[in-house]
Amino acid sequence: MKSVPQISLEEAVALVKDGDILLQGGFGMTGNPVHLMHALAETNTKDLTFIGNNVGEAGIGGGKLLRNGQIKKMIGSFFTSNPEAVKAAQEGKVEYELLPQGTLAEAIRAGGAGIGGFFTPTSAGTELAKGRETKVIQGKEQVFIEGIRGNVAFIRAWRADTAGNLTYRMTEQNFNRAMATAADLVIVEVEEIVPVGEIAPEHVHTPGSFVDYLVEAKLTLEDLGSSASVASSKKVDEKRMHMARRALKELKKGDVVNLGIGIPTLVADLITPADGIVMHTENGMLGVGPTPTDGGGAMDYPVNAGKIPVTALPGASYFDSADSFAMIRGRHVDVAIMGGLEVDEKANLANWAVPGQPLLGVGGAMDLASGAKTLIITMTHTNKDGSAKVVPDCKLPLTALKAVDMIVTDLAVFRFIDGQLTLTELMPGATLEEVRTKTSAHFEERLG
Repeated sequence: MKSVPQISLEEAVALVKDGDILLQGGFGMTGNPVHLMHALAETNTKDLTFIGNNVGEAGIGGGKLLRNGQIKKMIGSFFTSNPEAVKAAQEGKVEYELLPQGTLAEAIRAGGAGIGGFFTPTSAGTELAKGRETKVIQGKEQVFIEGIRGNVAFIRAWRADTAGNLTYRMTEQNFNRAMATAADLVIVEVEEIVPVGEIAPEHVHTPGSFVDYLVEAKLTLEDLGSSASVASSKKVDEKRMHMARRALKELKKGDVVNLGIGIPTLVADLITPADGIVMHTENGMLGVGPTPTDGGGAMDYPVNAGKIPVTALPGASYFDSADSFAMIRGRHVDVAIMGGLEVDEKANLANWAVPGQPLLGVGGAMDLASGAKTLIITMTHTNKDGSAKVVPDCKLPLTALKAVDMIVTDLAVFRFIDGQLTLTELMPGATLEEVRTKTSAHFEERLG
């Protein structure tokens, strides 16, 4: 049986060279090889191309490398969670490339499988597709994405045996499993190393053939950043709750449902076990339950896509980000409820970028918008300045083309019926005249 060398943090980071492409597992700070990243931040290694879902948090994980000026380019899906990463990118201090979260995960999986690239419908017709080859396949425009490989991968597992077989804890698989296959040198930070035989073969998530070195390092609450604990109080505007309750009415027993951040998260608080709805979160979980009531954090619970600790309902399952987005693109998610910035008469959605604002991340929005069987958008009817959000044509950067099925605002419910934007309901307290005045898009009316 293979025996994988066990080395120190200092020995591990000495294997990273100037100019290397570094893959870093983790989703936020969950499953993040934070000890390896911090040890690398103590070296003079520079000009790195960093690839990960996000660049840690400010001064934590990859955020330390960024603060030190060790990163030349960052490739990921959601940099907004680290304001220093957004600032560095917008000021031109670091090169960057944004990929939808599922595209990033699949590109890493392809790279690890020796596949040069693939076509995906995600991001077709959006700014992220500019400059890329496109083809119409099975009647859909699809975008070509090259596979991703790195020189070195830093990943985090919960247990390893001395042969390098790995198991991950709860939602800590995320990007780690794919990255373990996609680098010339794979270094794994683990909580515990056990003798061969103590991990049953059916419990191995990553076989030892992918692993080059093991480093034992224990997690603490401080390593988890904003996921270390969860606030117990939440004050919610009643209009937002009306939207959440109306969206909930569209869900049926047995539906697999993905909820975005913002108003959609309120829907999760309304769902009970009796509803029989299976909640999906794109960082690798089916069967998401409510927020823990004991104030516990990511040391004790899985986390959702908002990096918030949640509970697991009976029958829940964990998997990695590549499998999660395969579920989405493969249309195994029945309903996605997402926030919106604009929806237009053609069912186009804009919800990920506002020019001039410190936003730099698309996350899983493009994958979900184009992959879910039904897409419901919840949003306020107007912007703070009173301008309409239901518009003739989206002016903000697009998330997906012709994807929206239903819009729920604080004033009205719209559906796209035979391709036509149609007002079907008024929300509590709203009047038809008010909806007409505050909607710039043309719409049909089918009330009652």
